[in-house]
Order: sequence, then C-alpha cells, then structure tokens
Amino acid sequence: MSADKQSSQASDWGRVTEDGTVYVRTADGERSVGQYPEGTPEEALKFFTDRYDALAFEVQLLEQRIGAGKLSPEEASSTVKALREQVVEANAVGDLNALAGRLDATAPLIAIQRDARRAEKAQRTAESKAEKEKIVTEAERLAESNDWRNGANRLRDLLDQWKALPRLDRATDDALWRRFSSARTTYTRRRKAHFAEEHERRDGARVIKERLATEAEALSTSTEWGPTAGRYRDLMREWKAAGPAPRDVDDQLWQRFRGAQDRFFGARDAANAELDKEFAANAEVKEALLVEAEALLPVTDLDAAKRAFRDIADKWDAAGKVPRDRMKELEGRIRKVEQAIRSVEDDQWRRSDPEKSARADDMVSKLEAGIAETQAKLDKAQAAGDTKRAKDLESELANKQAFLDMARRASAEFGS
Repeated sequence: MSADKQSSQASDWGRVTEDGTVYVRTADGERSVGQYPEGTPEEALKFFTDRYDALAFEVQLLEQRIGAGKLSPEEASSTVKALREQVVEANAVGDLNALAGRLDATAPLIAIQRDARRAEKAQRTAESKAEKEKIVTEAERLAESNDWRNGANRLRDLLDQWKALPRLDRATDDALWRRFSSARTTYTRRRKAHFAEEHERRDGARVIKERLATEAEALSTSTEWGPTAGRYRDLMREWKAAGPAPRDVDDQLWQRFRGAQDRFFGARDAANAELDKEFAANAEVKEALLVEAEALLPVTDLDAAKRAFRDIADKWDAAGKVPRDRMKELEGRIRKVEQAIRSVEDDQWRRSDPEKSARADDMVSKLEAGIAETQAKLDKAQAAGDTKRAKDLESELANKQAFLDMARRASAEFGS
C-alpha cells in the first residue's frame, strides 16, 4: 500500500493540527491521542496508526484463542474486558469502535463455551458421585468381610481412587467421605481384633505343642511298642486340634515332635524286622500244616475230619507267631478249612435234630387225622347230595393232602 493511500485511510480516523497534536475520530466524537511535533503530519499519523495495528493484532490473537477454546470462559471474559478498556481509551488512530465491536462479538461464543463447560462439569460431577458411591459401597462390604489378607490393600487402592476423583458439592462429598472413612475404621478395628485373637490362639497352641513335643521326645526311647504307638496316635490328634502356633516356632516344634515319632517307630520297625526273621521258620511250619488241613476238603468223613483238624490246630498254635506280612494270608487259609468242616457239621445237625424230627412226625400224624376226618365229612356230603358242601370239602382235602406230602418229606429228611 502506498504512503498516499495509508495517509488517506489514516485521515479517515484522525487528523494532525499545526502544533503536532493528533486526534482520533470515534462514535462519540474527536479526542486527542497525543502530540508528534518533530515530524510531518504523515509521520505523526503513522506513529499512532501503528499503535492501532498493534491493538488490532491483540484483538485478532484473542479471537483466535477464544475460538480454539484455549481460554476458560472466565479467563476469556476478563481478558476481553481488559483489552476492550485498552481499546476504548487507546491513544491510537484507527477504527477503535470496530475493534471494540469485535471484542463484544466474542460474548455469545464465550457464553456457549461457558454452558458447555458447565454441562461438562455437571457430567464429571455425576460420574464422580457415581464412582464415589461405588467406592463407598465396596468399602462398606469389605468392612463386614473377613478378607484380612487382601482387604487392607484393597481399601488403600480405593483411597487412591477417591483422591483422584473431582470433589462434589460440600454436603454430598462430606457425607460420602464419612461413610467411606467409617468403613475403613470399622475394617481396621475388626482386622486388629482378629489378629490379636489369632496371636492369642497361636500363643496357646505354642504352649500345647511344646508340651506335646516334650512328651513325644520322652516316649521316643520306649520299647513298649503297642501302648506307646497308641499314645503317639493320641498325641497326633491333640497336635492337630491345637491349631497353628506362631510361624517362627511352629516348624521347629513340628521337627521336634516328628523327629521323636520317627525315632520310636524306626526302632519299633527294626525290632519287628528282627522278630520277623525269627518267625520265618514258624511260617514254614504253618504252611506245611495248611497242606494237611486243606487235604481234608471236601469232607467225606466228618468225625475223622474233626479229629484230624483238632490235631492240626494244636500244632498250629504250638508253632507260634509268623511275620506280620504273612499273618492275614495264613490265618485266612486255616479259617477257611475250619469253616468248611463246621458247615458240614451244622448241616448234619440240622437234618438230625431230634426236636425237629419229633415236630415233623407230630405234624404228619395230625395232618393224617385231619385228612381222615375231612374225608368222612366229604363222604357224608356226597351221600346227602350236598354238591356245594362236597365241593368245599374236596378243596379242603386237597390242601391238607399237599401239606401232608410236605410234612412227610421233612420227616423223611430228619430221619435219614
């Protein structure tokens, strides 16, 4: 743009008097903005139009920042207000009213941004409230739980989450915080009480286990294998019932207790192994006796089998103990022979029982007499032509005859 054109435009908004005083034209009229006596009128106007251009640049920059949302609505409003005051009172030459109008034109956008910020803040507040209520609910659930291992860590995590959330209105935020704090306090008190009780229980278990370990060590050299093994079983039940002792001594006490047990049972097993060697010969004797006993089966002569088995049984008892791992097998085989002989004996007794035989004979006699009586009644009914009576007596006679056949077979079995 030429100097003449710039001068022409500048003269639209200002003028210079002969003494170098510069005036700006505004909607409210002319006002002096300063003096520039040492230069030409054109230089004087340019000096003050440059000031205007600087203000115009500030207005443009502020418009861009507001449009981009770089300022909060509050910051934007205060900046616009301050810059507008500068523009209105500026010692510059240019369309100051237009600059002020551009600043005023930012008000609707700032209002929109303010509403958007309020809506965003309301949403964040609602989300924060929901999250804090969720935190409080979980904390109150933990306060009543027995999750002593993870509960404390989880409550610390919840506290960190709470701190990261925006504050709500004071009344709501304080009410939720009181619930959250109360839940944490309740959990902490219950947790401390739990561990105090657990410490007391563990200390009591320590006393019991020390006594049990001491008794177990005293019994470890005993050679009364049966009673001592039974006592160790009792001690083990007491040990389990005592519960855990403090961690730093529980393993040590167990090593003492288990070590004493191992010494005793190791000595018992060694002693039994020696006895088993001694009893091996006895097992060979009993195996030979089993060959004789099993040869008695099946029983053909009961009396001879009973005599032979009694002799074998005497020799069996005299042979003495056998190794423990052979006892079940050998005893099972000899008992099988004994039961087979006894079964034959019981069967013969059932068939030859005098009382049962007498009862069977008596039943036969009674049934024969009853049949004779019924037959006489039948003959009489037939002679009298009483068909119905005769039919009933024939049925009764058939039933009695069937019972008689059964009674005769039983009597014959007992008499055989």
